[in-house]
Order: sequence, then C-alpha cells, then structure tokens
Amino acid sequence: MSPTFGKCYDPTGARYGIPTYPWRLAPDGLATRRQLRAQGLRPGGQPVAAQIMRRNCRRGGVQVAYLYPLTGAKPVRPMTPGRRAALDRAMTARRTCPNCLTDAGYCIPISLGMCVTCAYPEGTDSR
Repeated sequence: MSPTFGKCYDPTGARYGIPTYPWRLAPDGLATRRQLRAQGLRPGGQPVAAQIMRRNCRRGGVQVAYLYPLTGAKPVRPMTPGRRAALDRAMTARRTCPNCLTDAGYCIPISLGMCVTCAYPEGTDSR
C-alpha cells in the first residue's frame, strides 16, 4: 500500500473523525455535491457521511470532497421568477463598470475594480 493511499484510507473514521476514502474509491450510495446536482438532487440538510481525499502537489496539501448519502437527498428546488430576477440583477451589477457605467459584457475583475478599457485607457500595445 502506498503512503499516500494509506493516509487517505480510513473507512472507520478513527483518524479524521469521519470515514475517509481515496479519490475515486468511495463506496456506492455516496455522492459529492456536484454528483448530486448532476442527478438533479441536493443534500437536503443531511450531515456529511464521509469524505474523499487526494494529494495535491501544486497546493502543497490535500483536496477533500464531502460525501452525502443518496437515500436522504432531495430534489433541487425549482427556479422561481423572483430568484431568476435577483440573479439577473446580480450578474448585471458584476458586469457594469463603476467608472464608465457601461455593461462590459464580462464580469469586472476584482483586481482592477473597473473594466479593462477604463483601467488601461492608453492601450497595452507599446511597439
């Protein structure tokens, strides 16, 4: 058994407090939030049943994804007209430049705080 596999395999939960499995080796009947969403389900308020772990060399640690039982999952709530309107307003606010007050057509970068045209008015081509 490799050392990485051994650190991520704890089906009893003695090491991490909840059952832990290596990446892609979780038992049937458990799913991550993304897997539930792909099936049109949500966790529905139930607690985390287990977790999967994998080593991440780039970030210098491990990645963890929580698993929920499929038996207690509920259907995704439908999109209401009010919720859709609120999301549209939020996305419009993220695309509107506070400097020139135009819709940039993309989400304004937080690092700039304004659209690229306002942040670099002289242009970036210096040939």
